[in-house]
Amino acid sequence: MLIKVLRSKIHRARVTETNLEYEGSITIDEDLMDAAGLVDGSAVLVANLSNGSRQETYAMKGPRGSGTICLNGASARLAAPGDLVIIMGFAYLESEELARHKPRKVLVDERNRMARGP
Repeated sequence: MLIKVLRSKIHRARVTETNLEYEGSITIDEDLMDAAGLVDGSAVLVANLSNGSRQETYAMKGPRGSGTICLNGASARLAAPGDLVIIMGFAYLESEELARHKPRKVLVDERNRMARGP
């Protein structure tokens, strides 16, 4: 049996911009994506600590070291620059994999620079 579990998260990232006219997704600083083990196009859940919204979208690489967290398309309606979000990736694991699984947790500072990582 496969069980859906948290694979990784970027905790308390600050939204830097929104772009309603883009087709969709969330653009994330590539350094943060690497630290969290997220790949371009992977599904993510974005929980907005500032307004309580939760949305599923897909991750897109942003410029390295930029601190970019940009909600695009329809997602742009669910956040504003300055909002704090948790970006979560999930995986499906077999029951026997659960005991050794540890999610990657990336904490960032106020400029979306990695403060503590995996």
